[in-house]
Amino acid sequence: MRTTTWLRQHLAAARALAALTVVTGIAYPLAVTAIGQLPGLNQRADGSVITVDGTAVGSRLLGQSFTAADGSALPAYFQSRPSAAGDGYDTLASGASNRGPEDIVDTAATPSLLTQVCTRSREIGAREGVDGSRPFCTPDGVGAVLAVFGPRAADGTVAAPVRVVSVNQPCPTRPFLDAYRGVAVECAGDREDWSAARLVPVRGPASDTPAVPADAVTASGSGLDPHISPEYAALQSRRVAAARGVPEAEVRELVDAHTDGRALGFLGRPTVRVLELNLALDRRYPAP
Repeated sequence: MRTTTWLRQHLAAARALAALTVVTGIAYPLAVTAIGQLPGLNQRADGSVITVDGTAVGSRLLGQSFTAADGSALPAYFQSRPSAAGDGYDTLASGASNRGPEDIVDTAATPSLLTQVCTRSREIGAREGVDGSRPFCTPDGVGAVLAVFGPRAADGTVAAPVRVVSVNQPCPTRPFLDAYRGVAVECAGDREDWSAARLVPVRGPASDTPAVPADAVTASGSGLDPHISPEYAALQSRRVAAARGVPEAEVRELVDAHTDGRALGFLGRPTVRVLELNLALDRRYPAP
């Protein structure tokens, strides 16, 4: 290749690089930033930040906790849904727990998703003065799961068990069932292996429609969801009203005022904006 041809090709490449750098690296970002600062768009472009007396207190797009230093719920505030992002609502660790409905057996280090749901439901029920029981949960708030040992049929079931263990209730906890198919149920021993057993979730007497709604006991996919369901807000209204010394009906009016309907009228479900609701409560009915 002649030197003049080589030089011509490299000069063309350099000119293309310079042009693309100006267009995509300078002009385009500046144009997008300028458009984002137009009236009506600038608040969203800047992160939908909510301020009180000039101080940023949160974002409409990001959830946050309303708890005391020990992690307990502040009685005068509506609580957000759980978060699996880091230690909770960590924007640098956004994400889900990646646990599914088959995560039903506790380990020494981590409770299963089922036990987490059962524990949260029991705690919220006690906090809100309602029945926190759920199907497939033991009365003491862990997943109601049995490891059933014995010969298996073609479909994997164990028709004639020889041993049955309540896997999520370690000894000396009393098993939630006395017997399963005629075999006494044991509590779980330390570091037992369930690989040879069939794991059987056991449905208890709890209602198919628990008093504690699903979003109160499960985290969102991002771990940063700033909303709760109207059902969870209604469950909390009595506690918040009592803590602030106001009629529950007035608290429910504020809940309604901070509830958004379905997107476009048919997508998703109605949601309650927790941060804005709590700020409105502080303005109208300051917590004692």
